[in-house]
Amino acid sequence: MSTKPVTVFCGSKSGNNAQFESAAAELGKTLAERGFDLIYGGGAKGMMGAVANSALASGGNVTGIIPQILIEWERQHQSLTHVIITKDMHERKKMLYEKGLAGIVLPGGFGTLDEMFEMLTWNQLSIHNKRIYILNTAGFYDHLILHLEHLIEKDFLYEPLWERIHAFSNPLDLVNALENNLSNT
Repeated sequence: MSTKPVTVFCGSKSGNNAQFESAAAELGKTLAERGFDLIYGGGAKGMMGAVANSALASGGNVTGIIPQILIEWERQHQSLTHVIITKDMHERKKMLYEKGLAGIVLPGGFGTLDEMFEMLTWNQLSIHNKRIYILNTAGFYDHLILHLEHLIEKDFLYEPLWERIHAFSNPLDLVNALENNLSNT
């Protein structure tokens, strides 16, 4: 595994906008071309499949971490560089956080949001200090970003939020910022 592993959190569905999956594929390709190893949830369909397939097609190393219970649900990817099967969701999330130098959040559902908010919470509690990058494809996270601003405005956060989390509308800008931040740490 490279010295530049990053974890991507995303949905096992593709959503209703073709731009979501297209941006996920562009992200996977760009990460692989820049020498990043992709760590993700191990599924073969939806956003998960798009980012993994693209990284693999571009010569990248891809590690899937999937709990036993989701092997059928998310259709475990059969062509990954590495597969880790965990006993449950909690073990999966912990491994996803631990193995990546940073987290990237793509469009997704409850699981994606759960992973993002747990990572943010762990940041706040100083369990880790990894940066989180949101790929806000087609404005998918606009409402969430407004709500995060609301948390700041209403004084419910202990530290400046935008030092830990960064939002980008396209994969190339996100990967450029990721590279810049990792080279300065």
